[in-house]
Amino acid sequence: MANMIIRPATGTGNKVIVQDQAGTAVLTTENAGATIASNVYGTGGLKSQQVFTSSGTWTKPAGVNTIKVIVTGGGGGGGGGSSSYNQGAGGGAGGTAIEIIDVSSVSSVAVTVGAGGTSATVNNNGGPGGTSSFGSYCSATGGGGGRNAGSSAIDNRGGVGSNGDINLYGGYGGAQGAHQTQDEVGGGFGGASFWGGGGRSGSGWQSISPTASDVFGAGGGGGQHVNNALATSAVGKAGIVVVEEYR
Repeated sequence: MANMIIRPATGTGNKVIVQDQAGTAVLTTENAGATIASNVYGTGGLKSQQVFTSSGTWTKPAGVNTIKVIVTGGGGGGGGGSSSYNQGAGGGAGGTAIEIIDVSSVSSVAVTVGAGGTSATVNNNGGPGGTSSFGSYCSATGGGGGRNAGSSAIDNRGGVGSNGDINLYGGYGGAQGAHQTQDEVGGGFGGASFWGGGGRSGSGWQSISPTASDVFGAGGGGGQHVNNALATSAVGKAGIVVVEEYR
């Protein structure tokens, strides 16, 4: 078909104005071009984002109908070292749930961010990470605390997401063990989360203390042996909830 041409009538005005049923202008031309009203053309896609590093309430912005939620639990704390050059395990990382949610009839949702697990002193286990959740929609458990150097049990496993469209496990923390001399590698590394790697282990050889990770949901490093005062492990990193908001 031929081009359809719309031309202003002769008079004082020189614009073409398209209105909706309420009489609001949605397209207005100018001599130098055209102006398109907001929220009319190209309205899809990411509009905004809210990030929670502590518990709170998500409030839906105007114009948002769909959200993508990423929920990660807290990382476990590392296990403490002991005598005889034994080292503790690294803490497990928090799990992650990812879900796309229709929020057209929702105004707000409670958000819980799991805390990182506590560190451990000589012959003690690290604390587990806390569970994170986005209301009743989805959640992710925290990583297990690293076992102390003298323990035969294994509890430094990662957490796991639930009720998401995608549910991910957090990484295991490095295992505890025994060395024959202090001039060897130290405790277990913290487990890696969805967001990245865990905390560094202690080392008697380099006199390096175990550290927490800067990565959300990652496990803390395990402690070294008592003889060089590196036995105390590192804490786990708290979880996170990210809400991507779409028109």
